[in-house]
Amino acid sequence: MSQKINNYNWYVTSRRVIDTNIANLWEIISSPSNLDLYHPFCLKNQVIHWSKEKSIDRIIYLNGKTFERKFFNWIPNIGYDLKINQINKSDSLVKWRIFSMEDKSEIEIKVYPYIFNQGSMTLNILPFTIFSKPLLTNYLESVTLGLKYYAETGNVVSKNQFGKNIWFS
Repeated sequence: MSQKINNYNWYVTSRRVIDTNIANLWEIISSPSNLDLYHPFCLKNQVIHWSKEKSIDRIIYLNGKTFERKFFNWIPNIGYDLKINQINKSDSLVKWRIFSMEDKSEIEIKVYPYIFNQGSMTLNILPFTIFSKPLLTNYLESVTLGLKYYAETGNVVSKNQFGKNIWFS
C-alpha cells in the first residue's frame, strides 16, 4: 500500500524476476489473448479490439465472472496501464511494467482495486487490509508465477496451477 492516485487510496503489487529478456517478455504480455497462455484463473481471454493503447479485451474467469479491460498509456518494451471492471461495476486501475535486470527481466503488476479503496481512508483501511489485499495479493502472485512459468518453459499454464483463488477459481 502506498500513495493515493486519482481516486484510489492504495494499491497491491507483485514483482517477479523472469529468466528472459525484455523483448520476449514484452512480446508475451502485449500479444492478443496473452492471458490464455499464463493466467491460471482465466478460462478465456477474448479480444474485442487489439490496437495498442486502444485495445479492449475480456477475461472470462474459471468461475464464470466476466471482466473487461481497456488499455491506455501503451509504452513498448516498458508496459501499459488499463482499466478493468466486471460488467456493471466500478473500474480498477492496473499498471504493468517491465524492468531490465542484465540478461533477465522483472515484471511488476500494480492494481488499484475499486473495492474498499475509494472514499474515506479511515473507514476503508481495515476492510481493504483484511479482505481485499490478501485475496488480491494471492491473485497477483499466481499471475506473475504463471507468466514466469510460461516465459521460461514455453508451456501453457494449467487452470489453478498455483492454487485456487476464492474470487476467480
